[in-house]
Amino acid sequence: MFGLISPFYIWIHYALPLIHHIILVSLSWTGGWFSWTRQSDVMLRNIEQTILSCVKTAYKRFYVDIGAVVGQCDKIWTISLNDESTKTPLVMLHGMGAGVALWCPNLDAFAATRPVYAMDLLGFGRSSRPKFASDAEKVEAQWVESVEQWRREVKIDEFILLGHSLGGFIATAYALKYPERVRHLILADPWGFPEKPSNVYEKYQVPFWFRAVATALQPLNPLWAVRAAGPAGKWLVSKTRPDISRKYLNYVPDAETVIPEYIYQCNSQAPSGESAFHTLMHGFGWAKNPMVRRVGRLDPGLPITVMYGSRSWVDYSTGHLLGESRPDSPTYVQVINGAGHHIYLDKPEQFNKYVLEACARADDGPRPKALPSIESSTDTNTDSKNQEPAS
Repeated sequence: MFGLISPFYIWIHYALPLIHHIILVSLSWTGGWFSWTRQSDVMLRNIEQTILSCVKTAYKRFYVDIGAVVGQCDKIWTISLNDESTKTPLVMLHGMGAGVALWCPNLDAFAATRPVYAMDLLGFGRSSRPKFASDAEKVEAQWVESVEQWRREVKIDEFILLGHSLGGFIATAYALKYPERVRHLILADPWGFPEKPSNVYEKYQVPFWFRAVATALQPLNPLWAVRAAGPAGKWLVSKTRPDISRKYLNYVPDAETVIPEYIYQCNSQAPSGESAFHTLMHGFGWAKNPMVRRVGRLDPGLPITVMYGSRSWVDYSTGHLLGESRPDSPTYVQVINGAGHHIYLDKPEQFNKYVLEACARADDGPRPKALPSIESSTDTNTDSKNQEPAS
């Protein structure tokens, strides 16, 4: 329903039949948890590099040490392109269950004009997987601080902030706390903005059996079945969202094998970010503390671009709510026809065009108010220990 794989879809179509397969495999299994899940940092690194091989612009991959934001020594996995450009940098935050490599249809277009940074959110991909708080407001604050500490370490004063789905929620929370850092906020099919309807089941005509499944799944993390499937997890990913893999065929050779493996490797590890997202949720499609209650507190001078897919499950009334909450502020709403939730992949040319237009507005527009000088900090850990060769 949200992100890369619908938990309801998994349960109804694949998880129940998969139980039989899991039992059969487990009878002959003698390894530990990591053997069961086939999770491997080396495999994730290699499959990420395979996907990013389609990117023509030279890029760097490195860890940024952000210190004890959530865990004892948190690190954010980062890729950067064209970082010597003097234009306003673009920083990209992915959605739930994703990772930096899934931006591959967009990176060249963005890096042609400016520095681009994409990170694995804390708790996802190759970034650290600490144990987040169990309170929704604290989880949100932890994610915001992880982005801010990353900014300090990378030594960026101000930037354009792009977030997809969950990344859009985090980007907005960041802009609320650190408005002086954000030149333009770009929200791509953002999650967590509207209130959950009081009559959600009646509104969407949800059958009783579906309600029962929703109640049963509520205590579980969204992608629990991917890990429970063990060696069959990659197969489960490929069967639940074959459309995503097919759309990457224009960029990644053998995408129907490579993309499910990447998504599986991103989500077969300890579900740190996934559990944090579960803490934020009020039901699968809504946030406990939705942004609609707070968007009126955004800096009135902050330009915002909101993009939705016409076929997305996300409620695209958010763009209108932003306009109503900020009547004298620049808000640009774009609905991309034929695109679903993954608008950056479904219609990449149109998505790239709207993002570049927003970036141009940021270059030409006024600078954020009350911008303090950048803090001195320790090295960004882009040395030989943490940085991988440019590709």
